[in-house]
Amino acid sequence: MGRLSGHHVVVTGGSRGIGLATVEKALAEGAKVTSFDISAGPDLGPEALFLTANVTQAADITRATGEAVARFGPVTGLVNNAGKNAYADPVTMTEAEWDDVFAVDLKAAWLMARAVLPGMIAARKGSIVNIASIHADMTIPGMFPYAAAKSGLVGLTRSLALEVGPQQIRVNALSPGYTETFLVREFFEHNDPGLRDKVLAAHAMRRMAEPSEIANCIVFLLSDEASFVTGANWRVDGGLTARFAG
Repeated sequence: MGRLSGHHVVVTGGSRGIGLATVEKALAEGAKVTSFDISAGPDLGPEALFLTANVTQAADITRATGEAVARFGPVTGLVNNAGKNAYADPVTMTEAEWDDVFAVDLKAAWLMARAVLPGMIAARKGSIVNIASIHADMTIPGMFPYAAAKSGLVGLTRSLALEVGPQQIRVNALSPGYTETFLVREFFEHNDPGLRDKVLAAHAMRRMAEPSEIANCIVFLLSDEASFVTGANWRVDGGLTARFAG
């Protein structure tokens, strides 16, 4: 306990799922936590601040970052968790639909990093964790262009780690597998009813993750215990990507 004492962590999409679990875990580890989300969050006490903000809009990010810093001081940790599923056909998908997916799943991570990096650079300390997906490595038909956006997020992670590493700022990606969240439930609703059982059977552990299990790894990457970890993509998938088909 206390691994994030003295830290101010910003979590995007912090009102539910992995984001909310990360807010709760960071609070338990002693951090002050601000969430940027389009939805209101729960009351978690005076050390948590939930701000309504659209992280695809630079003006919203600037406004919310100012409020967060005024409340809790400079941001030392950022978790780019906000994201959305995509179900589209590569031929019929419109430009507007493509832009909407990439705005949330990729562009927002850059906009958020751009907002908090000046303070981290001045302090010569900070950690950014980008929540990607195992879809960055492997995917399935019917989720175009989600895999492309998440692959881009892993690439952004590597590039940004090289840019800010000399200032002792770490940037990592974390790629969850199937996790018991709203987005995963939505995914199963779009597919064959028997798919869930097939997915569970493909896992080495024969189950999906709980959001708190993903949050545990995120908080580790935020903490000083991961002080020499940067430019990496951590797969937290219960062994799903460890096997061949068959």
